[in-house]
Amino acid sequence: MAEPSRTEQRKAEHVNIILEENVSAEYNFWNDVRLVHEALPEIDLDDIDTSVKLLGRRLEAPLVISSMTGGFGMGREINENLARGAAEVGVAMGVGSQRAALEKPELEDTYAVVKDHAVPLRFANLGAPQLVPQGAKRAYGPADAKRAMDMVGAHALIVHLNFLQEVVQPEGDRRARGVLSAVKALAARFPVMAKETGAGISRRTALALKKAGVKAIDVGGLGGTSFSAVEYYRARKEASTMKERLGATFWNWGIPTPASVVLSDVGLPIVATGGVRTGLDVAKGIALGATASGMARPLLEAAKASPEAVAAELRGVVEELKAAMFLTGASSIEELRERHAVVARPTADWLELADEG
Repeated sequence: MAEPSRTEQRKAEHVNIILEENVSAEYNFWNDVRLVHEALPEIDLDDIDTSVKLLGRRLEAPLVISSMTGGFGMGREINENLARGAAEVGVAMGVGSQRAALEKPELEDTYAVVKDHAVPLRFANLGAPQLVPQGAKRAYGPADAKRAMDMVGAHALIVHLNFLQEVVQPEGDRRARGVLSAVKALAARFPVMAKETGAGISRRTALALKKAGVKAIDVGGLGGTSFSAVEYYRARKEASTMKERLGATFWNWGIPTPASVVLSDVGLPIVATGGVRTGLDVAKGIALGATASGMARPLLEAAKASPEAVAAELRGVVEELKAAMFLTGASSIEELRERHAVVARPTADWLELADEG
């Protein structure tokens, strides 16, 4: 195989930094959300149904293994372990940005391995910045999207919005003009879920994405892994002083995930990703209006160990979710969506934006 490309090297660095460094947002916004306890649930725990439909596909639990990796050697093992766990428990999974494999076909197997497992909902993944020309680099279009989807046997395509990361990244792409039109062109051909990567989705953006034809929104809000922090560590390693400064400054930039779930409620399925660590967090997201929740770092840590560790972590989250449902008297995900969530400050302050429309 040829020497590692810049993209390939970057992907390996991202995984290592996330596993080895503190890259979390400073505040856990899920702690601002409380569910109302039901002292008389009047349901049986064993009868609780955690299944849900997302983009027409049935999941045994409202969970998405968030897009994390692929495109470098270790990425194949991680994706295989994640896919085996997802198939066993019956949850959705997205692969990381497939740019590396589009640039270097020898890397396709690091993503395509997920096709070997019966994951009920598989997402391909392209970056929004790559949908418009960046300097001498061509823009990706429908043919690239089809190739990415075929590569992993995808049922839908994620287009990830990561402009905060691009701003801080030493080699980041800086052009954003024309991205919405490019997303619209893809959404006319494929089922697209737009996904932020740690800075959240506003109501204005959600409405624009809906008008563009996307079928779902993953809010990817502030509260979990900060890619500004990830790029801070990369910039520091490369002695890129200005980018290191930007990474530190924007470490906690974004819309908190719970607030973004409410702000993005424009009639599309919502995935609440960002700082979700437990099944209780999943339950909170659903009570706020999400269809499902996305998880990344806890499952990345498990995937470094084994597929059994991934499945065990997922089952633990499902059991926590069922306990939260039992204690709120919700026997189904639909009933959980009807339960009241109490939101405290500072997250509550963001919800005033929803009242303003």
